[in-house]
Amino acid sequence: MRPRFLRHPLAVAGIALTTISAVLFLTVFLADLFGLHTNPYIGIVFFLILPGFFIVGLLLIPAGAWLAHRRQKRGKAPAELHWPRIDLNEPAHRRAAVAILTQTLVNVVILSLAAYRGVEYMDSVEFCGQVCHSVMKPEFTAYQDGPHSRVTCVQCHIGPGAPWFVRSKLSGTRQVFAVALDTYSRPTPSPVHNLRPARDTCEQCHWPEKFHGDKVNVRREYAADETNTGSETTIRVHVGGGSEKLGIATGIHWHMNVANEIEYIATDEKRQVIPYVRLKDRHGNVREYLAEGTEPEQLAKGERRQMDCMDCHNRPSHPFSPSAARAVDDALAIDEIPRTLPFVKRETVAALEASYPNQNAASDAIARRLREFYRSNHYQMYMQRRQDVEKAVRATQNIYGRNVFPEMNVRWGTYPNNIGHMDAPGCFRCHDDNHKAKDGKVIRQDCDLCHTIE
Repeated sequence: MRPRFLRHPLAVAGIALTTISAVLFLTVFLADLFGLHTNPYIGIVFFLILPGFFIVGLLLIPAGAWLAHRRQKRGKAPAELHWPRIDLNEPAHRRAAVAILTQTLVNVVILSLAAYRGVEYMDSVEFCGQVCHSVMKPEFTAYQDGPHSRVTCVQCHIGPGAPWFVRSKLSGTRQVFAVALDTYSRPTPSPVHNLRPARDTCEQCHWPEKFHGDKVNVRREYAADETNTGSETTIRVHVGGGSEKLGIATGIHWHMNVANEIEYIATDEKRQVIPYVRLKDRHGNVREYLAEGTEPEQLAKGERRQMDCMDCHNRPSHPFSPSAARAVDDALAIDEIPRTLPFVKRETVAALEASYPNQNAASDAIARRLREFYRSNHYQMYMQRRQDVEKAVRATQNIYGRNVFPEMNVRWGTYPNNIGHMDAPGCFRCHDDNHKAKDGKVIRQDCDLCHTIE
């Protein structure tokens, strides 16, 4: 390529675009390499857009050279870029230069502030949860009432650094098109199969080796009779923990002892069917467990995954009540629903389990149903305790609005929670006495391994 061909305006523009993009990209790449910036959305400019400009610039250079060569073959004078003559000794030139420089600096400041605020907004929970309101409404609602409601979305879904940022943004681009074309899944698929490993996100706050001992849970349940008869079950959960340094591993968190390596194969999208488990212990011994009746073809088509926190704590930031009965029990336990209203457990559960086209229709129907029940069957009580009935109505409406989203096909039990085994298979996906190794050992379904009922 002859140098004079590079004087074509298009080639000059390509050289400038490529050079500027390369310098900016390398500068931010080094900053990211040394951890000098951690905001994941800054990468959308420097790791996706800038490389695009760099490539466009590279394409413009040969395109400009080709046009210059073509022009020369036709016998025309070469199209060269002629720079204006500037003499700062001339007052007019000097005033123009000062004005241009001043305006450029002002524009840079304005654009920088706008870009910074834009990045901050894209980094916000509101952007993640409310921009695509109908799609994210179930997850955003659950997040606001969850235990991680003060942790921003990007801290778990992206984390620091460029590689996972790029992966998440490529996935996000597909989701944007799905929303625009109204082809997104209803409900939103779970689990997220390209979610960043827990060791890069969860374990930045939580310590897997920390020994937690036992945790006492008191479970309160209420019968569907006139007096809403209550009962309590006390469970001592053996959370335990494990340390590679100390060589101890006890309780449920034995699974997360860093000295143990557990892999499994799931044969369904929701990771609820796990026919194969592989354990490698701290001494390097390997044992493979296979569920009876499993065919090699099933395993070949399944998803192989190394077990981490998310395989049990699969709804850490977006929890839903597993059933209407469980949600009402929780509300009764804290007197959000008055326990002394006759048949309130039975009636609220029935109202919650009915089918409604949308949340607004559900709210109206729940109110009519509960008011009519007490007005028709307990009129005197209804007139005397109308405030309690209204309190039950509001609580039931809130329970529905918090857990059921007909527009997104999110209903009771749509998202199984793998903690425990009462409302979903959970622990029993593996601990079922049916996963057997070649030496005859099985993954036990022994209740005392994980908890003691007192």
